[in-house]
Amino acid sequence: MTRLLRARVRRCIPLTVLLAAILTGCLHAPPPSSARALRIVDRPIPFSQERVAMTRAYIRDHYGLQVPDIRIVPRIVVLHWTAISTLEGSFNAFAPESVPGSRTELTGAGEVNVSTHFLVDRDGTVYRLMPEDWMARHVIGLNYEAIGVENVGGTGGAEDLTEAQVDANVSLVRYLARKYPTIQYLIGHSEYRELEGHPLWRELDPGYRTEKIDPGGRFLSAVRAGVAPLGLKGTAEIAREKRARR
Repeated sequence: MTRLLRARVRRCIPLTVLLAAILTGCLHAPPPSSARALRIVDRPIPFSQERVAMTRAYIRDHYGLQVPDIRIVPRIVVLHWTAISTLEGSFNAFAPESVPGSRTELTGAGEVNVSTHFLVDRDGTVYRLMPEDWMARHVIGLNYEAIGVENVGGTGGAEDLTEAQVDANVSLVRYLARKYPTIQYLIGHSEYRELEGHPLWRELDPGYRTEKIDPGGRFLSAVRAGVAPLGLKGTAEIAREKRARR
């Protein structure tokens, strides 16, 4: 082999190896975490007949409905943060059946404690706390059609939800949209008042409102981007629907 040919071979080998490595990496790279199969861990909060009765009373007082049970037809998913830094602390906030006396902003509006269907830990683990088609108290005006997803974090208003939580929420919303074709909307808790005047809005008490900032703009945008192919409606579509009713 001539000296010139040997030099050309030496120059080609690194490129060949690099190309093989790239192709191998592409073929065997793991899928994005948001595309992985969703695993839901059931960890029920206490939900006795007394809590059911208090929930029915809430439906009567706030929505004007006399209902035999607390089943709902899900039409909207609402994303939250717990404003608590730990899983156990977050779980314990939902576990009591009646509103703790310290929650003065809630006690005047009903005895049943706040609750949520799902709680997502900071590592992305998804816990189901109650049946998906039972009403939870987690968002003013919308509970009777809403599935709530709480995320551990947001203490002191910090936008600190993790990428693992983004991926878990994307997978969870996809799961819910497939399971319940009636779901058409996705909002953050901070956007709930955008639905006042919309057909989904039911709150009868004009003075019962709270200001919310969760789950944070960065997190909400990331989840929306991840579920964009589902075509779920957000605040822009909600505003158009409200204008069409006028």
